Amino acid sequence: MGTGVDLTIRELAETVRDLVHPEAELVFDTSRPDGMPRKVLDVSRLTDLGWTATTSLAEGLADTYRWYLGGR
Repeated sequence: MGTGVDLTIRELAETVRDLVHPEAELVFDTSRPDGMPRKVLDVSRLTDLGWTATTSLAEGLADTYRWYLGGR
């Protein structure tokens, strides 16, 4: 699922890094632009059905990461 909120690849990487390993350095190879620098999901059909996101990306990632760590 998505929220329809625009998010850069850098913002996503920073969110994951901050959760998993805050000391890690992110390195982006800008010499290889092989895709869009940002991604956004079209959730208009879900919105038309009355659905709205109740969990933020950061909350969802944190919950998923805790679940993953608990299963190891």
